[in-house]
Amino acid sequence: FMKNALLAVLVISPLFGILSTMVVHSRMSFFSDALGHSAFTGMAIGALCGFAEPTWAAVVFAVVFAVLFNVVRRRTAMASDTVIGVFSSTAVALGIFISTLGSRSFTKFNSLLIGDILSVEPSKIGVLALILLLVCALWGLSFNQLMLSAVHPALADSRGVGVFWQEAVFSAAIAVVVTITMTWVGLLVINALLVLPGAAARNVARNLPQYHLVSVLGGVVCGIGGLMVSYYLGTSTGASIPLLLALWFFLTLLLKRTR
Repeated sequence: FMKNALLAVLVISPLFGILSTMVVHSRMSFFSDALGHSAFTGMAIGALCGFAEPTWAAVVFAVVFAVLFNVVRRRTAMASDTVIGVFSSTAVALGIFISTLGSRSFTKFNSLLIGDILSVEPSKIGVLALILLLVCALWGLSFNQLMLSAVHPALADSRGVGVFWQEAVFSAAIAVVVTITMTWVGLLVINALLVLPGAAARNVARNLPQYHLVSVLGGVVCGIGGLMVSYYLGTSTGASIPLLLALWFFLTLLLKRTR
């Protein structure tokens, strides 16, 4: 089981490291947290419908949630944080409502809150590896458009870039990754994996290649370190990895201040 957990960490860490760069750059940290809540709601819907594997129902719900969020944000004058707050609170309330419908116990969903990477199955590691390849392909094909859409949407529109579709595809990618990994990382800390690697890299990187490299390497090193800490101290891996990432962030912050 430790071998499977290590393989999962080696796939999950670079995956979150890559996505983290754009999450931080686009100021979407709260959005990724809202996606975690929507994934929980999708799991509750899947369980209510009696699906043998509710994760896939959660994936569909999270992708729809992400696209709908972008539609509302583009077609209203409300600030992004307001729209995120509306969607996040709605997802949480709906998830709790469905999971407790008919006086059912919420306890069976407790494992989603803290996660258990030691329970990862080899087949799911293969799925994660495929998602990693797809995300890398997305970065290679449309990184410039994604970056321009994040920095200056109006300029991107004038250059013929489909800003809405770029944002929708990126949001859907985050939704899929968050949903698939939620049962192993934990809903309470999964947002840290999408924010801390990129935030730490931004403190020390001098250009975009360094930004991505430091984010991925920091995520991998802290991921392996968190797994080792949890093994020797008997703590939750889902909490150990974000704690090491937080230490890495504050270290890079000190390095930035001493320059």
